[in-house]
Amino acid sequence: MRVAIDIRRITEFGVGTYTRNAIRTLARLDQENEYFLIGIPGKLGDIEPLPPNFITVPAQPNELSVASYLELHRILKQNRCDLLHVPHLFWKPQGIPCPYVVTVHDLLDHLYRINSHSNLKRSLHFQFTKRVLQRAARIFAVSKFSKSDTERIFQVPAEKIEVIYNAIDDSFRLGHSSDAERQFIAERYQVNGPFLLYAGRISPHKNVVRIIEAFSALKSELSKEDRFEDLKLIIIGDEVSKHPDLRRAAVKGGVQNDVRFLGFVPIDVLRIFYDQAKIFVFPSLYEGFGLPPLEAMAHATPVVTSNTSSIPEVVGNAAIMVNPENVFEIMRALHRVLVDQPLRDKLKARGLEQAGKFSWDAGVRRMLEVYREVAKKN
Repeated sequence: MRVAIDIRRITEFGVGTYTRNAIRTLARLDQENEYFLIGIPGKLGDIEPLPPNFITVPAQPNELSVASYLELHRILKQNRCDLLHVPHLFWKPQGIPCPYVVTVHDLLDHLYRINSHSNLKRSLHFQFTKRVLQRAARIFAVSKFSKSDTERIFQVPAEKIEVIYNAIDDSFRLGHSSDAERQFIAERYQVNGPFLLYAGRISPHKNVVRIIEAFSALKSELSKEDRFEDLKLIIIGDEVSKHPDLRRAAVKGGVQNDVRFLGFVPIDVLRIFYDQAKIFVFPSLYEGFGLPPLEAMAHATPVVTSNTSSIPEVVGNAAIMVNPENVFEIMRALHRVLVDQPLRDKLKARGLEQAGKFSWDAGVRRMLEVYREVAKKN
């Protein structure tokens, strides 16, 4: 079997984590079939070196150009590929002369009007996406929630969609941080006291403004009780500077000196923050899967998160779930988890167990079975 995998988005958040871990696991489990990784050489990072049955094929990074369309068609033909796996949802036409499978992480673009496209462009986006999904040999959905949305919105038959859960990166399974690592974030980031943590993309559906508002209310409540006077909120995420509403919310809530915006940090540093946080707070309005709560749980950090979209499916009974649109409900949950030690102990134990339920090995074994089924029909 000759399988092509599109890796042109391997450096992105979310999709990149999925692609890297899928390839890393395939390389460990399958030394027989041939894999052609279509993308930019040198972008595979810590998953290299790969076994000899994995070959990187250079391709233009702009997957939307006419030249890229022709190039993809040529690569698949020249290498006699039995199928192509595109590990993200796409909508602009691609040159795919063989059966393909596509991974649906979420349908955010079709549920929230988060861009300024015209009605015509939105309609074309929807119709082309529908065509991509209906022509796919199989679809991998990262949760039952994403599968349900795909069926409902694009009228895709349920039997065509396979739920293959995400799992956390192995970097988050390295155990608790060492004294030296804790000293590192104290010196490098001036983090010395207790803190709540948010880590993830910075975008409206992530609901970060309400985290800041809930933190402001929490600080007021704790002040009345003379508890956690030095508690901070640390926000780790991309392109914070493009979201001035976050700093305005901190100023409005009077917590501008207690909210720290750190921007992007590497995984080996992020795991230290996960490990040291008093609570990981993640009241997202919409998630196709939602890896960050699981990443926090792998470090036995209590989690307060949403009761919406895929999140209840992912966190099970191992987190405190709230209505993400109710600031005071978020605040009350944070207060409870902060001060109730028996609850904290229960969440830590359940979190470790829940994080262990999701495995790249299990997911990729099923992925391989689907590859074989699709290739056999070709």
